[in-house]
Amino acid sequence: MTDIDKTAANDTETAVFGAGCFWCVEAIYERVIGVKSVESGYAGGHVDDPTYRQVVSGTTGHAEVARLEYDPNVISYEELLEVFWHTHNPTTKNRQGADVGPQYRSVIFYMNDEQKQIAEESMKKTDSSDLWEDPIVTEIEPLSNYSVAENYHQNYYENNPNAGYCSIVIAPKIAKFKKDFPHLLSDKRAS
Repeated sequence: MTDIDKTAANDTETAVFGAGCFWCVEAIYERVIGVKSVESGYAGGHVDDPTYRQVVSGTTGHAEVARLEYDPNVISYEELLEVFWHTHNPTTKNRQGADVGPQYRSVIFYMNDEQKQIAEESMKKTDSSDLWEDPIVTEIEPLSNYSVAENYHQNYYENNPNAGYCSIVIAPKIAKFKKDFPHLLSDKRAS
């Protein structure tokens, strides 16, 4: 039995998204209905178990990512992708706001062929919509070389709500999510 099969047997599935700083991505998805857990980590690079310092140097090939465990009976992969497209700028290569480098790239790491197909279709649909003026540059690739980020990165917004980055960058993203997706807002993190 593969890890994917084990996850499915528990009535949850996994999604892995990179959309800039993982603190932002984690804070958004922690508020989405059906998302059971969110873990900040690194994926897609060529160094095993990199440190944060290595990843932010931009030399390991990793992206900062959020790994979601979600209940597909409550929220679909398509809906998770809709949140992804709306809560970061997928048209800027290796950049989200002031965060610059390949570690901040927009990327969807898929777990299987079904997720790959859904992600590709979702990207085409979004790219042909009027959501973004510029073309989407999001990468879609198989999950590789994933490792969990250090403990101090986990639940960063919840643990540091008054930190400058949290109040200036993350809080407005959460407010936008809550405004755009009230039907997907979980009761567990309404704030």
